[in-house]
Amino acid sequence: MLPKRVFQFLIIYLLGLSFLFMVKYLLGLSDYVIPGPSDIGRVFGQDFVRYFFDVINTLSVAIIGQITSICMALLVGITGRQATWFGSFVKVAAYNIQAYPIVAIAPIIFILLGDGFVSRLLISAMICYFPLLLSIIGIMSEPITDIEHFYRVTGRMRWQLEIKIRAFENMSKLTTVISGSATLAMAGTIVSEFIAANAGIGYSIRIALYQSNLSKVLVALFMIGITLSVYQGLLEWAGAVTRERWAAS
Repeated sequence: MLPKRVFQFLIIYLLGLSFLFMVKYLLGLSDYVIPGPSDIGRVFGQDFVRYFFDVINTLSVAIIGQITSICMALLVGITGRQATWFGSFVKVAAYNIQAYPIVAIAPIIFILLGDGFVSRLLISAMICYFPLLLSIIGIMSEPITDIEHFYRVTGRMRWQLEIKIRAFENMSKLTTVISGSATLAMAGTIVSEFIAANAGIGYSIRIALYQSNLSKVLVALFMIGITLSVYQGLLEWAGAVTRERWAAS
């Protein structure tokens, strides 16, 4: 899974880079507008280490934000899975909170909490929370009739067992959703760093844009993509291992 993820990203990145070079040479644009391969290679050699630690900083915040979102979505999804008045109330409250655009809320968060770790974490968690919530509610609300019927008839059904059955039977969906939410968590962290933070790869991209240095932006995008591909590959591997061990237990 991991090599496939990295290989697919490299293909996409090289195709995008090739398109930029094609536009540059067809239109005769200067290196100031679109840098040449030698300039990108030079910047890559100069800034690789700094951007590597920047993107690790961003990824660490994104991972914590994603874990926070998963916990919140599981709590709301499990509570709201029942077709009761309280379950419906929990779902409606969760939907309404997400109705406010994060772009409008982000400046308020920075004003109240400053431009440190907490602001980045909160924005990251808020951006990846809602897709996780929708998927988990959908999974937890759908009965696995054949299996659950046996436990209900024998009187052994408990809410913990119900959740375990539905999670196990939908493990591939959960793995896909969690892997996909990693992209949103990373994007949310980068957006928060781009708006007002003073650390991370989003902050470095903002500085590069102020300097009109497209080479640095392209190198930063490469570092983001390769890091995210590795992280998603590890998540998919962890999901497959969890399902195998769960099935064997």
